[in-house]
Amino acid sequence: MYKTGKDFAIEMDKIDPLKNFRDKFYIPDNTIYLCGNSLGLQPKTTKDYILQELEDWKIYGVEGHLNAKRPWLPYHEFLTESTARLVGADNDEVVNMNSLTTNLHLMMISFYRPEGKRNKILIEKNAFPSDIYAVKSQIEFHGLNVKDCLIEFSADEGEDIIKTDKLIDYIYKHGNEIALIMMGGVNYYSGQAFEMAEITKAGHKMGCIVAFDLAHATGNLKLELSKWKIDFAVWCNYKYMNAGPGAIGGAYVNRKHLTDEKIPKLKGWWGHNKKIRFLMGPEYEAIPTVESWQLSNPPIFQLASLRASLDIFDEAGIDNLRTKSEKLTGYCEFLIKNNNTENISIITPEDPSQRGCQLSLRTFKDGKKIYDRLTKEGVICDWREPDVIRIAPVPLYNSYSDVFNFSQILLKS
Repeated sequence: MYKTGKDFAIEMDKIDPLKNFRDKFYIPDNTIYLCGNSLGLQPKTTKDYILQELEDWKIYGVEGHLNAKRPWLPYHEFLTESTARLVGADNDEVVNMNSLTTNLHLMMISFYRPEGKRNKILIEKNAFPSDIYAVKSQIEFHGLNVKDCLIEFSADEGEDIIKTDKLIDYIYKHGNEIALIMMGGVNYYSGQAFEMAEITKAGHKMGCIVAFDLAHATGNLKLELSKWKIDFAVWCNYKYMNAGPGAIGGAYVNRKHLTDEKIPKLKGWWGHNKKIRFLMGPEYEAIPTVESWQLSNPPIFQLASLRASLDIFDEAGIDNLRTKSEKLTGYCEFLIKNNNTENISIITPEDPSQRGCQLSLRTFKDGKKIYDRLTKEGVICDWREPDVIRIAPVPLYNSYSDVFNFSQILLKS
């Protein structure tokens, strides 16, 4: 399927049906940008979207909440359909609010409810540190011992990838002790995409709440959260979602939980019934959607930035992006393996269904020097201790030529 010569990359770029989307982003000069798994590039429309809100603020002041071109009061609702479409959910199940770890804590307040021997949280070994900090602190918040209540499920000794069948076997054997399964949709370090549907099915059979951190999955994988019946999910929007550094986060709650008044939650005025919110009454009446988890009115400039990116996703289509992603990442994998660099191995799964566009390259010696050389040669990627270089050929703005040129620089390292 793939060929080693540069002509192949040039031809693939010519026939790429998504090639024009590259022109919708600002790409740093004289670089090969392969770091969308850490921070996505800026859409060229972002500035105009934010400037519109600045202009409306200048013209209307507080009346912009109702009179702006896109009124601020319901602004987050303008993003709902696009967000729901992207993660495979219904409109009332998704909302953009807060930041990722804040949303994770809010959701665990509601859904991690240890009782008796069912008091454990299961997470993958080597999960993103913020997730580890969050789940440990939630266990401690309930007056429990982390050593007794945290299960960090690891790959077999000497391997980097967690086998789904072994994970599911563990859930079936120990699920009656697990209150919450809280895993990454894609592991940030290895790039493994977990089989969320199967994990959720097994967890529910054992009476567990099942949730995912989709920071590395949203905008990267084809998601069907409603179909999979995941209980809740959270994500950031600054990686594959291109909404800018520190962008507003996203959250999903399955509809079966939306109007369950037995579920505890931290409350704020933006989760209160919209029709009577400004009557300023003392009694809280929850919005019958995931919006009831909102606390405060959202930052409009951040929503504007995210809307600029969501409009591009709507135009491109996640199915089309996923098709290109599999080809582009496969091409990158092919070139790295064909170069047969003895000092590098790919720890990300070979199966396209078990990865997104990230490839994690393990270096056996002088890994940091290799990374520094790549950086000097204009490759923007990232380094993760102790020995991994992460690259992510993003289908929205990376080309086959990017991948080819990267492989040639890597070959010299």
